[in-house]
Amino acid sequence: MDRHDKTSLNALAPPDPRTESSLAATLRTLLFFTILMIILPIGLYFSSKVYVFEGALGMSNVDSYFYAAIVAVVAVHFVLALFVYVAWNEGSRQWREGKQD
Repeated sequence: MDRHDKTSLNALAPPDPRTESSLAATLRTLLFFTILMIILPIGLYFSSKVYVFEGALGMSNVDSYFYAAIVAVVAVHFVLALFVYVAWNEGSRQWREGKQD
């Protein structure tokens, strides 16, 4: 019975500022990588198609589509790998901070 009362009191307590800042930082990181995941591959696709493959290398329209798509796929994988790296480091940092308490 005592455990149930403490749980209900904890639900009414104000949120911990450390948890709020951690949640906000995680949300900002997720939002940043979401925007990066949309903008970077699309931007690289069109810019590499027009300026690199058709402009500088003189490829045909059909060939430039193919190679620009490869550039966009590589960009997606790069953003995903970067996100995993940042999330891994953020999680280990929070674990170290929590362990010191």
